[in-house]
Amino acid sequence: MDIIQNTIASFVSLVPVTLAQSLILAFVVLGIMIPFRMLSFPDLTSEGAFPLGGCVCGVLMAAGMSPLAAIAIALLAGFVAGCCTAFIHLRFRIHTLLAGILMMTMLYSINLRIMGRSNLSVFGAPTMFDWVPGLQPGFPASKIVVAGLIALIVFFLLYHFFRTEKGTAIRAVGANPDMAEAQGINVWLATIGGVGLAGAFSAAGGALMVQSQGFADVNMGLGILINGLAALMIGEAIVGKQSVLRQLAAPFVGAVVYYQLVSFCLAAGMPPPDLKLATGLFVLAMLALPSLKRSRGPAPARETVRE
Repeated sequence: MDIIQNTIASFVSLVPVTLAQSLILAFVVLGIMIPFRMLSFPDLTSEGAFPLGGCVCGVLMAAGMSPLAAIAIALLAGFVAGCCTAFIHLRFRIHTLLAGILMMTMLYSINLRIMGRSNLSVFGAPTMFDWVPGLQPGFPASKIVVAGLIALIVFFLLYHFFRTEKGTAIRAVGANPDMAEAQGINVWLATIGGVGLAGAFSAAGGALMVQSQGFADVNMGLGILINGLAALMIGEAIVGKQSVLRQLAAPFVGAVVYYQLVSFCLAAGMPPPDLKLATGLFVLAMLALPSLKRSRGPAPARETVRE
């Protein structure tokens, strides 16, 4: 009984910290979802764009730039990285996963060049989390308020965008590129823009994380992709993926739930080295489950995404 009480007490004490972290990392999950679900473009660029945004933001903050401007430039860097991945795939007909691996590998060297070292401290530099009146800077409450507000703004902007003509074009390319091209949609522009948008969100997550933790590291994106996939699977299991609204809500809901589960596992005594194994097995199970269901029954009807 004491073990259960200690586990619950330890978990509750970690909730504010993990909630702030999950709201920041939800942008990476969003960067994974957009190419994966909207464009049918499985992509690995997020694992390189996340530290890219962090490194760019860290260098600019260390140079005295405003934290908001640093995030904006980091977002632009991530957008360029995503566009490059899509261009490599379209121009040279390289598989999306291989194009993402190539870009992720090259970004490691680029990140080292940007910072000039493997890590950089920005402790003491002003951050966006200092802007909340009435809350002590650096504490989880201010991070939850800022990250939550940004998440709400991004969610509503994206929901509006994917209901416009350009957003619908991106979704059409993901559903059937040949039919989209026959309807006069520029497949190249939609693909490059969509993957670039995903890279921008991943980089923004990295920039926010650097401002939250106070340092940038070239290895900060290690394993972020598998964590993001796990969060996305959880989010889709909870809210579904049958409409644009649900697809956009899944990354945020999934990130919050996933990192709370991770926190609970750690509080329950799971060794931290086992988390990657458990996460990988979970993603494997979620990806294999539809195939196992189809092998036991008739093939399900193809899902359609409603507005």
